[in-house]
Amino acid sequence: MDLPTCELSKLGEIADLVTSVCLSRIHKGKLALALRNEGYIPKLLQLFQVCERVKNTEGLHLLFEIVRGILYLDKAILFEVMFSDECILDVVGCLEYDPCLAQPGWHRESLTKRAKLQEVIPTRDPELRQKIHQASRAQYIQAIIMPNPSDFEEGFLSNLNSFISSSKEEILHGLQKDEEFLPEVFAQLTNEATTGEQQCELMKFFKEFCAFSFMLPEKRDEFLQTLAKLGFLPTLEMLMGVDDLQVRSAATDILSYLAEFSPAMVQEFVMQEARQSENDTQLIIQVIRQLICSSDPEFGGDNQLMEILQALIDPEKMLATASNLEVFEFLDIFYDRYIHVLTAPLLTVTSEECYEIVYSIYFFVQLKELISLVDNYQTAEILASVLELLSFCVERHKYHMKNYIMNKDFLRRTLVLMKSKHKFLALCALRFMRRIIGLKDELYNRYITLGNLFEPVVNAVLDSRNRCNLLNSALLELFEFIRMEDIQFLISHIVENFSDALESLKYIHTFQELKTKYEQEKDQQNKKPN
Repeated sequence: MDLPTCELSKLGEIADLVTSVCLSRIHKGKLALALRNEGYIPKLLQLFQVCERVKNTEGLHLLFEIVRGILYLDKAILFEVMFSDECILDVVGCLEYDPCLAQPGWHRESLTKRAKLQEVIPTRDPELRQKIHQASRAQYIQAIIMPNPSDFEEGFLSNLNSFISSSKEEILHGLQKDEEFLPEVFAQLTNEATTGEQQCELMKFFKEFCAFSFMLPEKRDEFLQTLAKLGFLPTLEMLMGVDDLQVRSAATDILSYLAEFSPAMVQEFVMQEARQSENDTQLIIQVIRQLICSSDPEFGGDNQLMEILQALIDPEKMLATASNLEVFEFLDIFYDRYIHVLTAPLLTVTSEECYEIVYSIYFFVQLKELISLVDNYQTAEILASVLELLSFCVERHKYHMKNYIMNKDFLRRTLVLMKSKHKFLALCALRFMRRIIGLKDELYNRYITLGNLFEPVVNAVLDSRNRCNLLNSALLELFEFIRMEDIQFLISHIVENFSDALESLKYIHTFQELKTKYEQEKDQQNKKPN
C-alpha cells in the first residue's frame, strides 16, 4: 500500500486513508505493514511536535484522528512501536487533542505520574520492569480510546486486549520466580515511609498479581502457603482499616479471593484472633465496619463484603478444618463480641434508647450519624444488608441466633421496618420473619404469639390490599406457608386475634382457608373424650 508523504500538508489525506480502511480486514493489515516497514509512526510523531510547538490546532486535531485510527487497526506489529519509550509520550500527546473537547487532555502528565508511582513495585529485573511499564501504557491507552460499548462490535480491539493479557501473564510469571518479591511488597505496604499514592499503586498491582495466581490451579496452593508463611492476613487487616478508599477496595478484593479459594485459612485466622484478642481492630470487625459504616454516599449494602462475612461465619465451611467444639466456641465468641456490632445500625434506628446501644460501640460517631438518616436510601440499603446476613444466621446458627433474638426481642425491633417508605427494606424485614417461621420451631412460635408479632404483618397486608407488588406477594406467601404446613399454633393465633381485621379480604382465599382449618381443628378437639 502506498502511503502519502509524511508532511504537514498531507495530514488530511493521511487521516482519510486511515479512516477508509476501517471496514476491511485485508486493507487494515496492509496499512499496518506499510506503516511499520516505512517507519511511518515516528515521522508522524515528529509532525506532532512541530504542530504543538507552533500551536497548529487543525494539524493537532488531524493527528488525533490519525493516531486513534492507527490504534483502531488493532495490529500487534504496531503496538511494540507505539508503546515504546521513544514514542509513548507523543502518542498519548496526540490523543490529548480530541476535537470534541473544549480543552486538551492531560494524558502525558497522568502517564508520567503513573510511571513514577510504579517504581515502588519491587523488581530488579530491568526487562520485567520495562514489560510492566509497557503493559501499563497499553491499559491507559485502551481506557482513552475505547468507545461506548454500544458503538462497537464484539471483538473490537481484541488484539490490544490479547497484547495486554499476554504482557500481564509474562510479568506475573516473572514475579512468581522472584522469591524476594512478596516479602518486599509486604514490607513496603506496611512501611510508614511509603506514601499514600505509592501504597495505592502497589495495592492495585498486587491485587492483579493475586487474581492471576488464584486463577492457576497448579500454582494456587503454593501461593497460598507462601502468603500464610509471610503472615499476610494481619497486613491485609491493617490495609482494610486505612483511610484511602482505593487501598481498602483492593484489600477487600484480595480478601474476597482468599474467602473463595481458601476459606479455611481465613477462618482459622479469624478464630485465632477471637481467642487471643478482644481489641476492636480484628479482621471480622473490619469487614462489618466497612459494611455498615461506609462514608461513600453511593454505597448501599456491598454484596462482596456480605459474601466475605458469610464465608467467615459459615459453620459448614469451618468444619473443614475445625472440630464441632471449636466451631461452637467461635460462635459463642461471635455472639458475645461481634453480633452487637453488626446489629447496631438496626437497633439504633428502631429504638428510643438508641444512645444506650451506641455508647457500647467503638465507632460511636458513625452510628450517631445514622440516627439522622433513618429513612434515607443509603441507610435503608445498609439495614437491608444487615437483615440479609441475619437471615443467614437464623438458618446456620440456629441455637445462638435463637437466643439472641429472644433475649433482645429482636424480631419486634425488625418488624418496625415494615413501616419504612422503602419497600425493599420492608420486604427484607418480612423475609427475616419468614425465615424464622420456616424453621417451624415451637419456641420461636411461642415467642411470636406471646409478643403479638403478627400485628405489624397484618397491618401491612391491610395497607397493601388491592396492590399487586412484591411485598404484597411475600405477605400472602407467608400466610400460605403457615396454612400449607398446617402450623396449628400460629393458625389459632392468627384466626383468634385477626379474623375480624382480615374479614374485609374475603377475596383472598388463604385467609378463609386458615379460618376453615382452625374450625376443623377445633371440632376435632371437641370430639375427643375428656
